[in-house]
Amino acid sequence: MFCPPLYEESRRLFEALHRAADAIGPVELRVTKSQIAFRRRAAFAWAWLPARYLRGQVAPLVLTLAFRHRDASPRWKAIVEPASGRFTHHLELYAVSDIDDEVREWLRSAWAAAA
Repeated sequence: MFCPPLYEESRRLFEALHRAADAIGPVELRVTKSQIAFRRRAAFAWAWLPARYLRGQVAPLVLTLAFRHRDASPRWKAIVEPASGRFTHHLELYAVSDIDDEVREWLRSAWAAAA
């Protein structure tokens, strides 16, 4: 089966992200047509492929994290407050090295809040 290079990189990124989440503690995956949710008691992170929805140059994978506060890091592509006191942060991932200590700490924080 043919897999375009962008999706091969998306798969590598997702696998690295999954390993990072598993290293924190128990994680359940929920797969839908549009995304894969990482869950503890509630969903705390989502991975999705922007190339399925957007044209042009896009990141191979986007990680979305939910926090009760707006994080000040300039790394976020976008931050949205869909409900009062609930902020979704969108991070474009281009390389496995993007899943660094800062990202692992964000995952750990979101995982802890999903208890």
